[in-house]
Amino acid sequence: MNLVDLLLEPLGYGFMINALATAVTAAAVCAVLSCWLVLIGWSLMGDAVSHAVLPGVVLAYVFSVPFAIGALLFGFLAVALIGAVRDTSRIKEDAAIGIVFSTLFALGLVLISVTPSQTDLGHIIFGNLLGVSKPELIQIVLLGVLALGALLLKRRDFTLFAFDATHAHAIGLNPRLLGAALLGLLALTSVVALQAVGVILVVAMLIIPGATAHLLTDRFGRMLLIAPAVSVACAVIGLYISYYLDTASGGMIVLTQGAVFALVYLFSPTQGLLGRRISRSARRLRTPK
Repeated sequence: MNLVDLLLEPLGYGFMINALATAVTAAAVCAVLSCWLVLIGWSLMGDAVSHAVLPGVVLAYVFSVPFAIGALLFGFLAVALIGAVRDTSRIKEDAAIGIVFSTLFALGLVLISVTPSQTDLGHIIFGNLLGVSKPELIQIVLLGVLALGALLLKRRDFTLFAFDATHAHAIGLNPRLLGAALLGLLALTSVVALQAVGVILVVAMLIIPGATAHLLTDRFGRMLLIAPAVSVACAVIGLYISYYLDTASGGMIVLTQGAVFALVYLFSPTQGLLGRRISRSARRLRTPK
């Protein structure tokens, strides 16, 4: 079997085409948002929101409404609860995040265990990329376009908020509103990626691409190009590997992203652990004695 056959064979199945479109959409949206999450230091917040949507998804199944509605409601609820605990007590933000997301995630697990359903609700936790239907794909693409469009439309304001919230306030922007908007987009993006990798691995797609791009460039504009490019490539490669090795598709996509991050961490010319040593050695060799 030649390379062309290897690339075309999976595309002969409708479920693989749906899975590929879902994975690419989720990877692109998560990667763009991850650039801001990494800069602001909201990695734990991404973990919290992605886990907190679980009970909302289960309740959406119970009441026969689109799962995106339940997930968004509980994503916003998690953000509100974290802010309330932080602002009305002596509990710090990291502790508030841990309390809220673990409690809501546990609620979701309990709801799954007691909810009679002909649908295997366990795929919410681990993802069901190969089982994405046409209507679900349309929903994912629409939500992805909405989230990506909002991020790109307000990218200058979000970037200023990430680098200097005080300056943003001084020129007339509302940092609290910008922060709330980013958290709302975080909830929306978590819903987009939910079908692909499940609530457990969503946080990886929300953090790894931005972290990888951050090691490759100091310019934020370039990060917004590198992160989605790397993330989409990893999604496609991971999905193909999972097809031929018969492994979990969502897990393989995240594993591929982790492997790329490890390579960048080691060999990035400016930030890599080994890359910096290699660059210094090369400069010493070129320097005349």
